[in-house]
Amino acid sequence: IRICQGVEFDYCSVHSLWALQDEGFETIIINNNPETVSTDFDTADRLYFEPLQPEDVLEILEKENPEGVIVQFGGQTAINLAEPLAAAGIPIIGTSVDDIDRAEDRDRFDQLLRKLRIPCPAGATATSVEQSLAIAGTVGYPVVVRPSYVLGGRAMEIVHNDEELKQYMATAVRVSPGHPVLIDKYLLGKELEVDAICDGETVLIPGIMEHIERAGVHSGDSIAVYPALSIDQATKEKILDHTRRLARALRVKGIVNIQYVLFEGRLYVIEVNPRSSRTVPFLSKVTGIPMVSLATRAALGRKLPEMGYPGGLIPDMPYVAVEAPVFSFSKLADLDTFLGPEMKSTGEVMGIDVDLPRALYKALLAAHLSLPSSGSVLATISDRDKSEAIPLLVQLSEMGYKLFATAGTGTALAQAGCKATVVNKVSERTPHVVDLIRSGEIDVVINSLTRGKVPERDGFRIRRAATELNIPCLTSLDTTRAIISVMDQMRRGAPLSCLAIQDYLASGKIVTNCESAAGNG
Repeated sequence: IRICQGVEFDYCSVHSLWALQDEGFETIIINNNPETVSTDFDTADRLYFEPLQPEDVLEILEKENPEGVIVQFGGQTAINLAEPLAAAGIPIIGTSVDDIDRAEDRDRFDQLLRKLRIPCPAGATATSVEQSLAIAGTVGYPVVVRPSYVLGGRAMEIVHNDEELKQYMATAVRVSPGHPVLIDKYLLGKELEVDAICDGETVLIPGIMEHIERAGVHSGDSIAVYPALSIDQATKEKILDHTRRLARALRVKGIVNIQYVLFEGRLYVIEVNPRSSRTVPFLSKVTGIPMVSLATRAALGRKLPEMGYPGGLIPDMPYVAVEAPVFSFSKLADLDTFLGPEMKSTGEVMGIDVDLPRALYKALLAAHLSLPSSGSVLATISDRDKSEAIPLLVQLSEMGYKLFATAGTGTALAQAGCKATVVNKVSERTPHVVDLIRSGEIDVVINSLTRGKVPERDGFRIRRAATELNIPCLTSLDTTRAIISVMDQMRRGAPLSCLAIQDYLASGKIVTNCESAAGNG
């Protein structure tokens, strides 16, 4: 069990067990994680605390001889078991193994998207350095590279030139041997996400979430907002159309997660996961839709309309909910805190209120991501991010924060008419930037990546020093912008409500007949 496989899939597994028991089935769970509710002795009728490897699972199934196995609620580890189990003659309940493979296999998925005329970022698969360089040369840098069939965005990176790509390819094959590397054009747009339930025909979307961080930060490390506040009705209709056609084409029976990016006014599909995702518990709680229960019954052959859900997009609830990641960087030595395509969070928290600033403030407070109301900020910004970062730093200065900056960032601030104390880089004479952090003078660090993921480089040492001293270190400018905006509003005395989630749910009407809200389900 790796970081990113925790309580979210435990939630899904337990709720699926409860639904199966309500349907009159005897339930068995196989899990090797002791820190879960699903491994409590009284959750399932029988528990096997065993490794999640095909040989171990097949021995259990040979002994139990079940009617079938459900793999779609245990994350990527469970989905990866579908093919060897089916090959051994074990019935997979819900979405078939072939349809799972059509979503997971890059070439087959591209064929499906072309057939459906749904756009996706340009890219292809590579099994050699030469192939990868040719693909990157065709689609153009920057590109997102990742091994196929891995979880948590493991070994996923954004590379900007041939040298970085060669270095990546030299190590990627060790992560996912036997599988090609996926290379896609990187689109720096707004990321949108849906979890949908399908019974093979009818498709239900409880809600659309948007990420505060643009594409390039793993969805598990992004701040997710429900409902999606910055997209228009036409985009919502397009998301509904694409989701419905994809779910039907993949013959989904159960749950499916789809991630989109909105880039220059056009909607692209990033990926489709034929399983539950880490946002399912969050979306279930804030919409009041029993997503896992419905998906489990759909996998068993029940139809959504007979369960009271004709399909379509559920209307937005009259409040805003924010899911924010929680990190454990201080407990993980030598881990770079920079946020990118590989997931690093170890949990999440939720904030709800009447509008985004208040909900985001609650979530950030719970995730220990809030800025102090005053103090000193150290900024070291890459050249490609300066035009975007300088206005944010100016805003911090106007809010009363004292600015420290490395030479390049300091010069850019001076050109913008903003005063900052310039400090030396690590490679320059002491006292340098890490000395300043360790002195206790700095309250917040804002750092954007300049090829600093190597431990000897300045960026890595800056971020680790901040983490070890428990100083907030922001590496995403989108997160920085959101936090500054929220802190500015909170400083002006925006009132906060303190209500239970049930009170918020009671304030909105759960609409089960969704046809009028979003077209035919």
